Amino acid sequence: MRFKPYLLLAGCLALTGCSTVHLSAYTQEKDPFEPFNRKVYVLNDTVDQAVLKPVAQTYAKVMPVPVKTMVNNFFSNLDDVTVTANDLLQLKFAQAASDGSRVLFNSTFGIFGLLDVTTRLEKHNEDFGQTLGYWGCNSGPYLVIPFWGPSSVRDGAGLYTDTYFSVISNTNHVPTRNSMWAVKSFNTRVNLLDQEKVLDDATIDRYSFLRDAYLMHRQNLVYDGNPPRTKYDEYDE
Repeated sequence: MRFKPYLLLAGCLALTGCSTVHLSAYTQEKDPFEPFNRKVYVLNDTVDQAVLKPVAQTYAKVMPVPVKTMVNNFFSNLDDVTVTANDLLQLKFAQAASDGSRVLFNSTFGIFGLLDVTTRLEKHNEDFGQTLGYWGCNSGPYLVIPFWGPSSVRDGAGLYTDTYFSVISNTNHVPTRNSMWAVKSFNTRVNLLDQEKVLDDATIDRYSFLRDAYLMHRQNLVYDGNPPRTKYDEYDE
């Protein structure tokens, strides 16, 4: 299962002052599949607690920091290929030049991305879900994907489209491709161990906490950190 750094935003949600009416209408619009989503969330969480999290905790304790850093750098470099493609689709040409340069130099002088030699170049976060949002496509209903995690109808379609740009997806050797996907997913889970403490300390509904944090984070990414303010009076009856 896959979680993302939007957990860091979750703490902000506990401080919001929306009324019950606002939240009820918001949920009806953004999460019409809630009964289904909650069941999938329970499934994902069960698998995570039983398998992924314990293994990730063990890995974090025994693996030397330099090795963990190189693994992170390797997959970050592969992600930059997809990022660069979406930069171009969003007509962000200067950003595409920067991200493309990261791929070029890290793949060569950085020994296939194991070393990050482009620390002076800003690393961006772009995917096809954001590209659709950039061109005006609404996120659509919130959706929890089995063995993947929080998403939306738009972002789910974006995940599939990104596979056309992904280096891993375009690796012809099936055992290598599957191994890389497994290691990448596992590495992501390891990186989220500390961020997960936000959820562990929360006293509210974990499902709602994750959902709202995810939607806030994705909105923030689509607008490059400057999203329009939500007008909660839209949800008044």
